[in-house]
Amino acid sequence: MDRTLLAIAIAAGFTLSCSIVPPAPPRAAPRLPAPISPAEPAPAPPAPEPEAAPTAPEETRLRVTATAYNSVPSQGVGRGTHGAWGDRLEPGTKAIAVSLDLVALGLTRGAKVQIEGLPGHYIVMDRLPRRWSRRIDIYMGKDVRAARAWGRREVQILWEPTAAADID
Repeated sequence: MDRTLLAIAIAAGFTLSCSIVPPAPPRAAPRLPAPISPAEPAPAPPAPEPEAAPTAPEETRLRVTATAYNSVPSQGVGRGTHGAWGDRLEPGTKAIAVSLDLVALGLTRGAKVQIEGLPGHYIVMDRLPRRWSRRIDIYMGKDVRAARAWGRREVQILWEPTAAADID
């Protein structure tokens, strides 16, 4: 063989064994956020959601039998001057006694109660004997005539159930 032929054969084999690799595409630059033009204000961060307002305890309404009592020796303990929890009852005090089933519903000592037909709030300061249920007894000081005029009535009472409260 001729040297030229050999050189051509070697060169041809070399080119056949090497493949042409296309160049790698250029790397993409990282995306940056679009600049904000001075005419556009920066977007405000989302406002936090307002916290829910604390809810007041739900008031309880109940229809009960209401009677009245006085500070006389024939009515109550201690000649009628002390409630079952030991609170001193004095004329002018807006107090009530409640049956034990109402105590279980949240009408505990010191609870404030509105009574249909009477102004203001009354404070639970006394309990009734076990034989009564769904009943309140309104304290009317020494005014026996007012207590008799009240008699026995069905009334609606309204209160917020709470744990035992201190009396002011």
